[in-house]
Amino acid sequence: MFGSMQRSAIAAYNSVGVETGVATADPHALIVMLFDGALLCIASARQHMSAGSIAAKGENISRAINIVANGLKASLNLEVGGELALRLSALYDYMCDRLLYANLKNDAAALNEVHGLLEDLKGAWEQIEG
Repeated sequence: MFGSMQRSAIAAYNSVGVETGVATADPHALIVMLFDGALLCIASARQHMSAGSIAAKGENISRAINIVANGLKASLNLEVGGELALRLSALYDYMCDRLLYANLKNDAAALNEVHGLLEDLKGAWEQIEG
């Protein structure tokens, strides 16, 4: 019983920490948090894929797709960002397609590909920190 209470307390603490971080973060830091969240979900999906935990794998891939599509892609300003924003939008669509493929086909290589792309973009984003 103590174990589950302890896990609940840790989960609540982590949730408050994330919510506090989001509430106090500047826009640049929020994008970094989105990259981190997507990377974490993909890493977790890889572990669940290896363990044969199909439901948990799918849940984590769905979260990653949500972060990429409704977080990273949605944050693009296509009017101001011009060609770069259009290319990033297409890249985010590609990542979502690859994540869906990874989920349907249990393809770790597709997960690794998207993970690598997100790491590269995150590194570039951190380089331009204002």
